[in-house]
Amino acid sequence: MSIVERVRKPEYTGENRCIPCTLANSVIAVVLAAVVGAAWWVLVGTVTGGAVVAAVVLVASALSIWLRGYLVPGTPELTKRYFPDWLLAKFDKGPAAAGGMAAGAGGAAGDGTDDERELQGQVNSEAVLLEAGVVEPCADEDDLCLSPAFRGSWRDRMGTIREEGAERAELANQLDLDPEEVRFEEHGGAFVAFYDGRRAGQWESRAALIADLAAARVLPEWVGGWDDLAIGARSQLLGGLRIFIDECPDCSGPVVAGRETVESCCRSHEVVAANCQECGSRLLELPYEEPATPGGPGGDPTLSD
Repeated sequence: MSIVERVRKPEYTGENRCIPCTLANSVIAVVLAAVVGAAWWVLVGTVTGGAVVAAVVLVASALSIWLRGYLVPGTPELTKRYFPDWLLAKFDKGPAAAGGMAAGAGGAAGDGTDDERELQGQVNSEAVLLEAGVVEPCADEDDLCLSPAFRGSWRDRMGTIREEGAERAELANQLDLDPEEVRFEEHGGAFVAFYDGRRAGQWESRAALIADLAAARVLPEWVGGWDDLAIGARSQLLGGLRIFIDECPDCSGPVVAGRETVESCCRSHEVVAANCQECGSRLLELPYEEPATPGGPGGDPTLSD
């Protein structure tokens, strides 16, 4: 492992970088460089030496911010505690979306402008799945459940993908890509797929990836016009299905759902999460919404279409 890799903190850099932290530490770096340079000038008496020392401090500080995300230890926690929430909200990405295949990753479904993809990707997951017979009213509670026929087909396909380790081949086939060029990276449990230097998809875990790949094989037999849907719309339907999983696609244990607090780059968020009890794999994460109160706003923590 190189020195850069040992020093780098991926949890605070790249897509996880906290912009307010970076800005605050950049200001601190400039002030620190100016103070050190001025002190050198006063104590040693050379303007050139002071400028050189200030430049060295500034470059070293910039490297620290670039590699670690901050200069002052504990900055992320201090930022969350002392920065106003309205300011953090401007930079915060919030809880991660359900994830799935990326629009434009491959195939004709990904063609078109970004605005067109966004419009094509909006579907009412519950309505589509209900109309297709994939879900139906539960027999013993006021809710929706998977139809027994779909559950059986989906579970069988998940088992096949898991046992054969066929995630790469399945994803390449569904996106019409060369399987040799598809690669996966795992970051904190999340699975990210790349193809030709571009992100082809992202899932909360290997279990979520298996669930989506299996469902994408079974759903065309149920949902009319599946092949005509944009990749964004397909991903939304696949992610919506995961809320109905009761057996982990990866470790075969039970799935439990509950309210959790997760940390984003800038703030803490309340979410409703579904996790595999035995292996801890996360299947789904949705923003938590306060239950409705008489005469007031709110709603149940369900999928927002």
